[in-house]
Amino acid sequence: MKQNSSSIFDKLKKRNYKRFGLFFIAAFVLLLFSKLSNDYKQTIKLKVKLINVEDEIIIENDSSNYVDAYVEAKGFSLIPLIFNESKELIVNSNNNVVLKGNQYIFDVQKHKFLIEGQLGNSYNLLSVIPDTLRIPFSKRASKMVPIKLIENINYAVGYDLKGDFLFSQDSIKVVGSSTEVDSITAIFTDKLVLDNVNSKINTTIKLNIDQLRNVEIYPKALLVTGEVARFTEGTKEVPITVTNQPNDITINYFPKTVSVSYYVDLEDYNNIKTEDFSVECDFAEIDNNQNYLLPKVVKKPLSVKRVNIKQKRIDYIKL
Repeated sequence: MKQNSSSIFDKLKKRNYKRFGLFFIAAFVLLLFSKLSNDYKQTIKLKVKLINVEDEIIIENDSSNYVDAYVEAKGFSLIPLIFNESKELIVNSNNNVVLKGNQYIFDVQKHKFLIEGQLGNSYNLLSVIPDTLRIPFSKRASKMVPIKLIENINYAVGYDLKGDFLFSQDSIKVVGSSTEVDSITAIFTDKLVLDNVNSKINTTIKLNIDQLRNVEIYPKALLVTGEVARFTEGTKEVPITVTNQPNDITINYFPKTVSVSYYVDLEDYNNIKTEDFSVECDFAEIDNNQNYLLPKVVKKPLSVKRVNIKQKRIDYIKL
């Protein structure tokens, strides 16, 4: 009988402990919610982040560019500050600051509305310090340089590039020390490798600055495009013109015309005319005792990719 009484008492005792624990947790939660629902005043550090700054600009003393905002807010709103004691304040360099010498001047009092907007409705802004924030900067050298494409492209049989490759912009801004920037005349791309190409090329390619030190480029990648078309070969018989022939020398040369083969896209094939080509032999380039002239194509249509003269030598005699 005593054992049964003891067992019942132990069970009641355990139940009371559990019930007490539940009441304790509930009371703690209610107390916590009550505290967090109250208003508190606290200083929030706002880290100023300038946006739309020119690429050449380097912000100095970045660790000191803070605004202290004294706010009133519910405890719930202040909880995130336990894990991160500062918030970011976005300041537009185009219209929120004044440029004076080598400093950006941010009138904090004048832009309280900006701070209030970024803090949000959960915070009541009471005051801010300092009244004015001076953000010093230095400026690096910069210039625009052309782009050179490095490519290894194999076109499908009967296809080739029509015209030139085009970039989304024709030059790149290089930023760095004046010594480094002055020495750069062009920026090369990474190698563009394509195989069996028979349609338009349209791809993004990175720019290569592995060999450059202490410089940055903007942008770091570009869109490159190229029209690809069907090509065919044509031939024209083109008359020869001799240039730089002395007035006191008369010559006779043979042949008077040469066969010029050319590679052109099908769309332009029927538009190519003989007079679109010009072949010249420069008499001034003759070496001593040389009895032949070397023909060169000095004019061709823009749509023609490659030209070749079948006759490599033009014989001549002095009269």
